[in-house]
Amino acid sequence: MSNKRDYYEILGVSKSASQEEIKKAYRKVAMQFHPDRNPGDKAAEEKFKEAAEAYEVLNDSNKKAQYDRFGHNAFSQGRGGGGFSGGGMNMDDIFSQFGDIFGDESFGSFFGNRGGKRGGQSGGTRGSNLRVKIKLNYEEIAKGASKTIKIKKYVKCTTCSGSGAKDKNSVQTCGTCNGSGQVRRVQNTFLGQMQTVTTCPTCSGDGTTITAKCNACKGEGRIYGEETVTIDIPAGVQEGMQLSIGGKGNIGERGGSFGDLIVQIEEEQHPQLQRDGLNVVFDLYISFPDAVFGTQLEVPTIDGKAKIKIPAGTQSGKIFRLKGKGFPQVNSYEKGDQLIHVNIWTPQHINDEEKTMLEKMKASDNFTPKPEKNEKSFFDKVREMFG
Repeated sequence: MSNKRDYYEILGVSKSASQEEIKKAYRKVAMQFHPDRNPGDKAAEEKFKEAAEAYEVLNDSNKKAQYDRFGHNAFSQGRGGGGFSGGGMNMDDIFSQFGDIFGDESFGSFFGNRGGKRGGQSGGTRGSNLRVKIKLNYEEIAKGASKTIKIKKYVKCTTCSGSGAKDKNSVQTCGTCNGSGQVRRVQNTFLGQMQTVTTCPTCSGDGTTITAKCNACKGEGRIYGEETVTIDIPAGVQEGMQLSIGGKGNIGERGGSFGDLIVQIEEEQHPQLQRDGLNVVFDLYISFPDAVFGTQLEVPTIDGKAKIKIPAGTQSGKIFRLKGKGFPQVNSYEKGDQLIHVNIWTPQHINDEEKTMLEKMKASDNFTPKPEKNEKSFFDKVREMFG
């Protein structure tokens, strides 16, 4: 059981809050607990990081959808299982990833060099997210799976180590901001002088400019390449569910951070079984004699076969339940069942001998349908199974 605080509670917003409302709420909390406002206050620093973690999830539609459905359990398996990076973010990560919030005028004027890309440090722009689809069979969904895939993406240029420059001598301090990555402006207002700080337009906050670009990446600091990624998929995922893996998307330009890898789940249809939420459904066809005399037989399950007993006198439409033979709930101990729906097979073509036997049975009073009063209807059975 997670002891983390609710993300909506941390930011003081409702589940129906818009992206803009979430952003404004985070900005307010971040200003309150910002380390420049609370120097040396470890408690305020933790709340500042806590707010950044909440914002990272709620500001991303995919992560927010997972959190709304599963709470903190949605990310309990860590980055490889579709988690987030917030729990392990340091101050540099926060200022780099959320530079658009800390880099505006109101923040810059109060917090100085904390805003934007943190003057003098090459931040670059954050890389874009990537999307991939992964198809899983029923057994992989039931047990969880580890998939290793190759992804075409932007990776760091090895020639210039991501700087975008031809060599070390091709990088110089920006003359506009003198390496701070920010420019300050003082205005006279009726309230007195007001100082504002904005990202340097010349170097985009890097603090440096390039005089000669790297020939391999043309100054971008990245090239189009390939990466092998191992994805740990938790048990119980469903068709259309998305997992977000932090830092496995495209790398940004000139040392920018990585985007995320969004993994969309697809289910491979089983030849005999059907999925219904956490339950698995199997249509079992038996002969009329087997229904009368009873029988024992094997039925397919997610992870093999199971033997079941069909009692004598079983009626068509009977539903048997194999407890715990369904799918698990994601990050939960809850597990579905396998439901076996009995159908009595009626032959469509018979020979003369079979016709004679059936006519004799038809004349027998014992073969006239006489449902008992306690016999449940089909709808009652469905309500009992799924109610």
